[in-house]
Amino acid sequence: MRLNHALVIGGTGMLANVSLWLAEHGYHVSVIGRNPEKMQHLTTQNPEQLTPVLVDYSNPKEFIEQIHRIQQQNGPIQLVVAWVHSTGQHVIPCLTELLSSTQPWSLFQVHGSSSNLQEIKAKTALPAHVLYHQIQLGFKIEYGFSRWLTNEEISDGVIETIREGKSELLIGTLEPWEKRP
Repeated sequence: MRLNHALVIGGTGMLANVSLWLAEHGYHVSVIGRNPEKMQHLTTQNPEQLTPVLVDYSNPKEFIEQIHRIQQQNGPIQLVVAWVHSTGQHVIPCLTELLSSTQPWSLFQVHGSSSNLQEIKAKTALPAHVLYHQIQLGFKIEYGFSRWLTNEEISDGVIETIREGKSELLIGTLEPWEKRP
């Protein structure tokens, strides 16, 4: 039996627990990362369910080659979790072009605290068969001090969004903005 196939972009750092959770919940997970040590640490935790993809997504040619390779190896991708920096503006359009144009697939896009989700959504041209979800990372205020989210808090929020199929989720808070760390 072939498992569902998920792709986690940036899945060796703050999204490592998402990669592992998906692997434990019926997915074969292809994980894109640039750091060989982080990738090695992650993939040794579940070598049968995780495919390491060491590629810099800011290089469109290499990125496209790797997406083709992992789909040939692990089947069509049904779920994408993407933490993509501004150097990877081509990533979502590439995925839209490369992934199934007939079968629905889900995109869970993670954004930083200063992102305007409505603006991003309006500019992101996705076909109707792509189920789009946005996750925004805020900050926490504890004991009168603010701090950035931990990797565990970020992963927990992304997992909640996947599990519950939420279209949008803010992890932490964005207010008051002047208290941002």
